Amino acid sequence: MTTRTRMNVYFDPELLRQVEALALRRKVSKSAIVEAAVASFLSGDSAERLEAALSRRMDRLGRQVDTLDEDLAILGETVSLFIRFWLTITPPLPESAQASAKAKGAERFEGFLQTLGRKLATGDRFLKELSRDVESQAADSSPSEGLGD
Repeated sequence: MTTRTRMNVYFDPELLRQVEALALRRKVSKSAIVEAAVASFLSGDSAERLEAALSRRMDRLGRQVDTLDEDLAILGETVSLFIRFWLTITPPLPESAQASAKAKGAERFEGFLQTLGRKLATGDRFLKELSRDVESQAADSSPSEGLGD
């Protein structure tokens, strides 16, 4: 175990807020952030190391953008299929029934918003559920299923 020596330093309040925010995001101590920054400053990081770190970060961001692009495509297809289905099966309402339909629609929409709020609060997203459902269906089906369709 290495020995550590305590040192008191003074920070500009804004800089300290940034260090605290980074420590929370990375789930490490403020001391670890400051120690890594000082070590980096003293080591004189070469341009190659900085470029490699930037390259790794850019690769990670690229993968995240690809995932978002795929999620957005799935969401777009889902919405378009739902709208097509809804327009196909929903008959037009007579004028006399439209007021009550609007009231019922507003009530249902309020319920939808409450359900959506609960889903967003728990962090359990539709695309995650969809991925789990697809994976479990793929695991449950045998390779010969669906070939005769």
